[in-house]
Amino acid sequence: MKLDILLGLQWGDEGKGKVVDVLTPRYDVIARFQGGPNAGHTLEFNGIKHVLHTIPSGIFHPQKINIIGNGVVIDPVVFQKEINKLEEMGIDPTQNLFISRKAHLILPTHKWIDAMLEIQKGEQNVGTTLKGIGPTYTDKTARSGFRVCDIITPDFLDKFSVIYKKHSDLLIKNGYNPNEDIETAFQTWFDSLQTLLRFKLIDSEYEINRYLKEGKKVLAEGAQGTLLDIDFGSYPFVTSSNTVAAGACTGLGVAPNQTKRVIGIVKAYCTRVGSGPFPTELFDETGEQLRKQGHEFGSTTGRPRRCGWLDLVALKYAIMINGITELVLTKADVMDNFDIVQICTQYQIGDELTNRFPAEITAEIKPVYKKMKGWKQNLSLEKDYQNLPREFKKYVAFIEMDTGVPITIVSTGPDRNETIIRK
Repeated sequence: MKLDILLGLQWGDEGKGKVVDVLTPRYDVIARFQGGPNAGHTLEFNGIKHVLHTIPSGIFHPQKINIIGNGVVIDPVVFQKEINKLEEMGIDPTQNLFISRKAHLILPTHKWIDAMLEIQKGEQNVGTTLKGIGPTYTDKTARSGFRVCDIITPDFLDKFSVIYKKHSDLLIKNGYNPNEDIETAFQTWFDSLQTLLRFKLIDSEYEINRYLKEGKKVLAEGAQGTLLDIDFGSYPFVTSSNTVAAGACTGLGVAPNQTKRVIGIVKAYCTRVGSGPFPTELFDETGEQLRKQGHEFGSTTGRPRRCGWLDLVALKYAIMINGITELVLTKADVMDNFDIVQICTQYQIGDELTNRFPAEITAEIKPVYKKMKGWKQNLSLEKDYQNLPREFKKYVAFIEMDTGVPITIVSTGPDRNETIIRK
């Protein structure tokens, strides 16, 4: 049995949480492979909206195994809040949620360093979620991080003291004072470790490979999106982990030859939170209409998302990098009332046209659009793809033709039932 990978192909917020929830019945194991509480995976069913930040999106299926992999960074305080919400719903996550011993932990000082660095960058700030993600991954690559397995070692406090002193010295040197009580923040953090210790800590690389040998179906769940990848995204306005398919191998300890399907999630338009280039961004009434009708506000920060037309140059780049085998199209229903929809097919840079996503995106890039007639029909009322409006099916067919990848699932609303699986 091979491992399937599901990830976002834009700047995040593509609807991965819902799609994982819909696909979970097909799998035995759902495993998050990177990112941290900067992710916000939104699921909706039975009229209730749920937002997960660290926990895999298969958690609402109690018979399925959920794993937080070694590539994830965990804020135990945020994790505790997520667990409390699940338990208030009558869900016992201790029965089917397992945590990698090798996952790194976010300390309060990581979040303060994150805020300090953003202030120092001024107008060139990245627009991070201020959740301490970057500094935590920095400590990881600097070989001075603090892992889940460290909290159960005899020299736990010694390890903690080393990283705390390093962070404190840096904050003092730069004259940064956090906007919260330090003693209270760390007491809350230490208390939250007890919630982590209620869960089974595993060598996730061994367990996942064992599941595959036993013939179990495993789905690797990504966070953020391809265009936020630390290597291949719109650097430096990116996240601090590898969000692409290759990140599933390092984030879970699975060899490349153990992977099979790579499912890419793409919105019918584009959005972005925070700073950074966005070639198809709309600054007019159309952009505002997308934001309002799509309820485009960050599930982690609440910040309004920047909105624009679908960018096929960026999408084909993401498909190439990830080896996408199939696409899932989400939030097309947001454009139900549009007379005209547009798709960027090329970039114009000076007098030249290009189909390549450049290493550096500048203001010189001008999107070249194809205009298409809107479908002017409520997509969420249909359950059969064949009954969807002809104009919408033309929109889908154009994306498939230009990318060379089939769209196998169409999401027509936020609820798990508002999903059309094409045969």
